[in-house]
Amino acid sequence: MARTNEEWAVLVSAKISEVQRAGKPNVNSLHFTSPNSDFARTIDHTLLRPDATPAQIDKLCDEAVKFKFKSCCVNGANIPQVTSRLIGTSTIPCAVIGFPLGASKTEVKAFEASQAISDGAKEIDMALNVGALKAGDYSLVFADVRAVVLACGTTPLKVILETVFLTDEEIIAASFMVADAGAAFVKTCTGFLGGGATARHVSLMRTAVAFMPGVQVKASAGIRNFDKCLEMLEAGADRIGTSSGVAIMGEGTSETGTY
Repeated sequence: MARTNEEWAVLVSAKISEVQRAGKPNVNSLHFTSPNSDFARTIDHTLLRPDATPAQIDKLCDEAVKFKFKSCCVNGANIPQVTSRLIGTSTIPCAVIGFPLGASKTEVKAFEASQAISDGAKEIDMALNVGALKAGDYSLVFADVRAVVLACGTTPLKVILETVFLTDEEIIAASFMVADAGAAFVKTCTGFLGGGATARHVSLMRTAVAFMPGVQVKASAGIRNFDKCLEMLEAGADRIGTSSGVAIMGEGTSETGTY
């Protein structure tokens, strides 16, 4: 039975109090001293610019394969190209949906996710309905995520909270609801709306999802060097979203976008 908004408010309030009492979370065991091949598997290599050309998408894929990054994260229209380019490699296609505003209708997000998966996406990154969260419409926030989880089936869903707009309490509330809805990851930011990931926000998110074993944390936006990656991982991130993957691995200085 679906929870009422009043029931959600009680649960969210309790979770906020619990996280605030908990202190620093138990973080993951990802420890790196250099940008090696194991570290590369934490990176979603990203190109989400609206002016990205097919040639740039191919380059993104080739870079990801070279360094063995976990995924190539692109807009849905580019997923067929990425899927074809990555055949036979260890790098997977990842699509963003409802991106970057999160203000699409739930049915649109669910269809977008289904279409991207049909086109070959192996992970989906969805933007949260931030306005609903800030209005305290917890039933809508949960239902929005849950519908996309169901549309994804066995394909992992990451949900972008856009932490730059949120209070600590809202970050905790969103992380809790996203995990409860069945998403595989909670994620910091799109990188398109200002600001970026912070260690404090990652730590809050890690603590908030500790009740749900297996739920992971992705840090994204403003992560452009290896030291920043380490800061995010040490705060509790499992995955890094960045357009600076090549530079982080110690080769070149160009970026694939603003992410």
